[in-house]
Amino acid sequence: MTPPPLPPRVLRLLELVYAVEGVAEARVWQWDGSTAVGVRPTAYQAPSSVLHRVEEAVAAVREPGEVWSFGLLED
Repeated sequence: MTPPPLPPRVLRLLELVYAVEGVAEARVWQWDGSTAVGVRPTAYQAPSSVLHRVEEAVAAVREPGEVWSFGLLED
C-alpha cells in the first residue's frame, strides 16, 4: 500500500532542510499550529551548528503565531 502524499508545505520544509550543509537525515512533523524539525547531522558537522543553520533556513516560511521546535534525531 502506498502511503499518502506529503502536504506541499512539509515537502517544501524538507527541501529547505536537506539543502543545509551537514544534514544527513531530516524529519518534519506538523500538528495544530506547531511544527517540529528533527535532523541527523553528518559525522563532520557540529550538531549545534547544523541546527542553527536549519533554523535560519526555514525562518522565511514560519507563520506568525506558529510554535516551532528543533532537535536532533537519535538512533
